[in-house]
Amino acid sequence: MKFVTGFSPDGTEQIPLRQYAEGAYLDYSMYVILDRALPHIGDGLKPVQRRIVYAMSELGLRAGAKFKKSARTIGDVIGKFHPHGDSACYEAMVLMAQPFAYRYPLVEGQGNWGSVDDPRSFAAMRYTEARLTAYAQLLLQEVELGTVDWVANFDGTLDEPAVLPARLPNLLLNGASGIAVGMSTDIPPHNLTEVGAACLHLLEHPEAPVADLVQFVPAPDFPTGGEIVTPKAELQQIYATGRGILKVRATYEVEQGEVVINALPYQVSGAKVLERIAEQMQAKKLPWIADLRDESDHEHPIRIVLVPRSNRVDVDRLMGHLFATTDLERSYRVNMNLIGADGRPRVMDLRSLLIEWLGFRRETVRRRVRHRLDQVESRLHVLDGLLVAFLNIDEVIEIVRNEDQPKLALQGRFGISERQAEAILELRLRQLAKLEEVRIQAEQQELGAERDHLEKLLEKPRLLTKQLRSEILADIATYGDARRSSLVERPIAVSLDAQELAPSEPVTVVLSQKGWIRSGKGHDLDPENLNYRSGDGLLSSVRVKTNQSIAVLDELGRSYALLVNELPSARGLGEPLTGRLNPPPGVGFVEMIAADDNRECLLSSDAGYGFCCKFQELLSRNRSGKAILNLTEAARLLPPVVVPDSEEELLLACLSNEGRLLIFPLDQVPRLAKGKGNKLLSIPTARAKSREETMLSCLVLPEGASLRIAAGRRSLTLKPSDMAHYRGERARRGHKLPRGFQRASAMEVVTPND
Repeated sequence: MKFVTGFSPDGTEQIPLRQYAEGAYLDYSMYVILDRALPHIGDGLKPVQRRIVYAMSELGLRAGAKFKKSARTIGDVIGKFHPHGDSACYEAMVLMAQPFAYRYPLVEGQGNWGSVDDPRSFAAMRYTEARLTAYAQLLLQEVELGTVDWVANFDGTLDEPAVLPARLPNLLLNGASGIAVGMSTDIPPHNLTEVGAACLHLLEHPEAPVADLVQFVPAPDFPTGGEIVTPKAELQQIYATGRGILKVRATYEVEQGEVVINALPYQVSGAKVLERIAEQMQAKKLPWIADLRDESDHEHPIRIVLVPRSNRVDVDRLMGHLFATTDLERSYRVNMNLIGADGRPRVMDLRSLLIEWLGFRRETVRRRVRHRLDQVESRLHVLDGLLVAFLNIDEVIEIVRNEDQPKLALQGRFGISERQAEAILELRLRQLAKLEEVRIQAEQQELGAERDHLEKLLEKPRLLTKQLRSEILADIATYGDARRSSLVERPIAVSLDAQELAPSEPVTVVLSQKGWIRSGKGHDLDPENLNYRSGDGLLSSVRVKTNQSIAVLDELGRSYALLVNELPSARGLGEPLTGRLNPPPGVGFVEMIAADDNRECLLSSDAGYGFCCKFQELLSRNRSGKAILNLTEAARLLPPVVVPDSEEELLLACLSNEGRLLIFPLDQVPRLAKGKGNKLLSIPTARAKSREETMLSCLVLPEGASLRIAAGRRSLTLKPSDMAHYRGERARRGHKLPRGFQRASAMEVVTPND
């Protein structure tokens, strides 16, 4: 779109609002990107950080110097170089002084500089004192050696360095984070020894790919330690693209049965972690923990103690739950967005970043060598003039004594330069001794050798590379240290569900005939003696633990799941199941069952069909349940049976209402997830449809168990030796019970212990 600009009659320039807004926004965004939010690849610093470090060096606050008030430093920074708010400037200074925020702090502080729990709890700048650390010399020691470009400060009265001549890639070592306009940066800190080794490898193998460099720089290295659990393949992808997500976990040890957390992820507050764990304990969502203590002190900055409720607690699963639900595991975004050597922001991979920094460092060393060479040549030039003077000392003295303009006379007589003539005139009488001539000649030889060396460095890239290598090695030896964040591959942290976290206490769940459910403490509860609503009574009851689930089955053979710890107390009358579940209209609940997830259960109908399935197949988190047992027309569900855990052969006893009993091996019953099942007891189809004959009961017999069959007030007990008459194959009619029991009403298993 073409905009039309012009001037009003009074001479005011007129431009369209859209054009003005676009220009103003672009100018502002570029200012934020280049002069506030993003670090430079050379020294890894943002402008405010660079100005703080330089101002402190100008104040003489080098490592080992006497501390000075932070307010003095901040005053110089905002008064000379950074005209912004003092509080924001001081916060930037505090960040560079916090050992838990910077991997290699640039500022050493005295006083309250914040804590891991609350990094912003630092004292005001009038109370604290600061100076630079020894590591900061890596950024400053070559500033005055002709290595930097100088730019005017905000009011043009002073000069400041555009970029500090860092001897190591500080951008990777301390990392950076910031939000600009339309872009942001998140560069994690790294280990100096590892990054230095990667730089040395690139000096020897400039074409080395990222896959080679990650052998030296396998992962970030955070100042607070912790475990980096991101897989190596993902870490390599992060370094290959400059973007990604990495995860860091706290580290812990088990000491005398207690779990001791001794390192937290980067920028995680121990107090907030304690608060979050305490909240879960108060909400009874962490019954595995009996106590929680904070034993952190000066010697142990992080020491959080968790006391398990018993020695049977699975510590790994407990910590996995805490990793998933608290900041004991934290994800960090990586976005290596920075200002390159060309002054443009862009995202770089690890190789590009190191290659460009090595280019910056190579140019810095070249400028330092050129600067020193100029100094050496200037000094040699002066020494040449002084040597001429000493060889003609009497004539020089005569000219100085008698000439009105001795400098011009010396230049004309000996053919020396103005600088040489000035050096001769600045000589003191004590320097006219004969030994001074010897010193000049010795200095000439020394400087001549240094000049030759410096010229070779500039002429031969191989020698310059060797110089770079030796300097990096020296800095690694001086400032390098061991890795703090271990690199470990761990399984994904999974939070435990409410059922697993519930305390394991015995309860009895009671279901009434009209579908009201409740839970009473203990297994000695008598469901028959509970109070029920008028016209209501007991339908079913199960004895379970509070950390288990129960399955409820309806008249259609559908199954629903309920968490025991969420059920109402038996002190009241309970609550209707329809408030928790959504059965089909007009369909009632008929049975309940509880068991371990992998325990087999027998499902059957009074039509004579059934199958076995795992208990977990009955559990459905859907409020509408799931179809499990397909019932034929007019068929009804029989009470489900939990199959006992036994290595001996189990038998299945099927009894019809006409007194026919069939006993056969349980192995003949199919294992299904759902369906109608197979025929267990043969009942003529016509009699089954008219319900003249139905299967009354279906029970599993352990080894050595007996059967007690009731018919009215009479009962019959069949011992194992008596059951042989009723043994047969599945799906047979079975044999009639003795006279008087052919109208059986119930059947139960009697074990030898009963």
